[in-house]
Amino acid sequence: MRIVSILIALLVTVGLYLFIFERDRLTGEDGTDTAEISEDFAPPSEKATQEDVAVSVVARHSTAQMLETGVVLRGETEAARSVEVTAETTGRVINEPLRKGASVAAGQALCQIDRGTRDSSLAQARAALSEAEVSLANARKLASGGYASETQILSAEAGVESARAAVAQVERDIENLTIKAPFAGLLESDTAELGTFLSAGSPCATVIQLDPIKLVGYASESDVSKIELGAMAGARLITGDTVSGQVTFLSRSADPATRTFRVEIDVPNPDYTIRDGQTVEIAIASAGVEAHLVAQSSLTLDDEGRIGLRLVGPENRVEFAPVTVLRDTREGIWVAGLPERADIITVGQEFVRAGVLVDPHFGDNTAADGAASSETMGVEIGQ
Repeated sequence: MRIVSILIALLVTVGLYLFIFERDRLTGEDGTDTAEISEDFAPPSEKATQEDVAVSVVARHSTAQMLETGVVLRGETEAARSVEVTAETTGRVINEPLRKGASVAAGQALCQIDRGTRDSSLAQARAALSEAEVSLANARKLASGGYASETQILSAEAGVESARAAVAQVERDIENLTIKAPFAGLLESDTAELGTFLSAGSPCATVIQLDPIKLVGYASESDVSKIELGAMAGARLITGDTVSGQVTFLSRSADPATRTFRVEIDVPNPDYTIRDGQTVEIAIASAGVEAHLVAQSSLTLDDEGRIGLRLVGPENRVEFAPVTVLRDTREGIWVAGLPERADIITVGQEFVRAGVLVDPHFGDNTAADGAASSETMGVEIGQ
């Protein structure tokens, strides 16, 4: 019985082998139908390559245009100068304070300190100077007669210089009784109140200069190379107002925490409408670049994963051109990397590959071919 079972198993195995692996040879078929079926379902690009049959696509003529590029930064306004004016001597304030927000001129008195006994100190220093000068004159007379040494003359001269220094110190101390504005601007704080005792280093007031005012932004490592000193820049305030100016400072050292570079733009502010610390959106103009405006749906990938466009090349053969996306707008996408004139395949680009023969049908442009706008992210760059 065991031998019969083994024989039956061998017969079944041989039958399965013949049915699965030798079926075409036993039935006289050579697999031609299968090949024909696979060809029927092949992609158009493969069929066109095999048969060199032109594939119908839709394309459009595109001409490169000069696109004004720019760098967009988020930043804030900053006073051109801000100084906390402090006292250089001691005493009580004897004038009425000026209130914050008031305009002050350069050299205007902000705080007046009581003179105290400084007039007496000045008179004493001047008397000491006179005495020292007389002593010097006497020493020189004695020296001319041989009754005084050179050392006595030098000591008398030192006494005169010391007395002069004492007079100058008192006079300087009296000048410091009037604390003046270092430049024209606005008071950011009240001046010291009447009767306040000020010591050396005590604050009298804070003065800021808002005309011109600075717009401060921070450029990334990839954008800083696009910015140049003197470049025109526009900015939009949080209120919606727009201003323009020029780049006056570009940092050469990156912030260690953010790895960004400080950029400053000076903007006229004669009526002080722009305040210190306001949020702004800054657009800085940079050199233009030739670009094409294409529909986003026209973009595709090649076998290496590069983003680009398929073009109608010489003899209506497909070419792949990698591109760089510059800007995304409502009208389309601005790309660089194409020749000045290009025939871009807009419909059917996913069904063809490089070298395939196509029959292009040129329709209406799907993206505007107008000149590049001078606006960047809605912020107008000043001319």
